[in-house]
Amino acid sequence: MQYDIISDATLVSSYIKGEESALETLIVRHKQKVYSFIYSKVYDRDVAEDIFQDTFIKVIRTLKRGSYNEEGKFLPWVMRISHNLVIDYFRKNNRMPKFDNAGEFSIFSVLSDDSLNAEKSIIKEQVENDVRRLVDELPEDQKEVLLMRIYNDMSFKEISDRTGVSINTALGRMRYALINLRKIIDKHNIVLTN
Repeated sequence: MQYDIISDATLVSSYIKGEESALETLIVRHKQKVYSFIYSKVYDRDVAEDIFQDTFIKVIRTLKRGSYNEEGKFLPWVMRISHNLVIDYFRKNNRMPKFDNAGEFSIFSVLSDDSLNAEKSIIKEQVENDVRRLVDELPEDQKEVLLMRIYNDMSFKEISDRTGVSINTALGRMRYALINLRKIIDKHNIVLTN
């Protein structure tokens, strides 16, 4: 089992240079984590399998085009692709994804990257806490629209229906929420970095 020692970055590089088996090793290495993530959102094995395959088709196309530049961040990149494809699936089918935002929401809930070192984990947690505090400082109506739009991926039409305000009002609240977040960030000299 020598391939376990080879880093993702090395395997990606080998695949780009034409070594097809390197991609197979990457897929085998990460299949469980990626597939489980997809399945936890769609709760349908066939759909999860399709999205999983689409994820790696996109990975292959990106690598073959030479557009991959996430050095050392292969799994988070693949998870982002699968997350976007899950969202696309729900948009196409006019359904809401099953993202469990019960209790506290998390801007980084999409990825749980075990390879983060302790320092990065602490920074990530601090950024999450800062974002949570910033959003909490917004007026209630702006916070409500922001959470629905960003964290629940709702359209402005859906937000309008849910809150009983016009689409233009929902758009305005979102705009002011973003303006106010920027002001709060500037006022407190907060640096959001991961």
